Amino acid sequence: MGISVNDSKLLQLARLIAGWPGLVAGNAESLVEDSLVLLPHLGEAQTLVDVGSGGGLPGLPLKIARPDLAVTLVEADQAKAAFLVGACAELGLRDVDVLARRAEDVGRDTQYREKFDVAVARALAPMPVLVELCLPLVRVGGRLLAQKTSAEDVAAAQNAIDMLGGSPASVVAAPSSARGSGTVVIVHKVRPTPAGYPRRTGVPARRPL
Repeated sequence: MGISVNDSKLLQLARLIAGWPGLVAGNAESLVEDSLVLLPHLGEAQTLVDVGSGGGLPGLPLKIARPDLAVTLVEADQAKAAFLVGACAELGLRDVDVLARRAEDVGRDTQYREKFDVAVARALAPMPVLVELCLPLVRVGGRLLAQKTSAEDVAAAQNAIDMLGGSPASVVAAPSSARGSGTVVIVHKVRPTPAGYPRRTGVPARRPL
């Protein structure tokens, strides 16, 4: 559908992303559009955290489309985090916080732990790892929205979801020009995450739940 919302800031974001070599793999305009498939799933959320934000996807397109959102972008790569800070300034976006930190550290920080209505992630990690990095940040009653494709083995993450306080995942088709087989995996947070999670830096990826 292209960037059909006719928002110049979305097009400006795509140009900023395209102008930063190596930031993303793929057409920047299509990737910005792909981020917008999450919009129908945000509901009345007011706070959103984008884990492993990279070039600001999906967090910044969602912020542009929903200016009322208070958005936190978690990106451990210092160069990418610097891009995010600069892009927010150039786009004039307010209520966006960029954290140049590992997701494991942020998830154990009481300032952020279980504080967000919604956590989003795109191309972050396989679902069992993604769940451990994201779900500790979601408040009870909130939800995790993971952009995946129909090839993802969502069932493999059910143990992690159970352990970290989520309800069984549901999968909704969400195709875009960037990903014809795109899906959104939705996990509702129904119980607090146990204190031992997320585990220390690097452990979730090395030893998935």
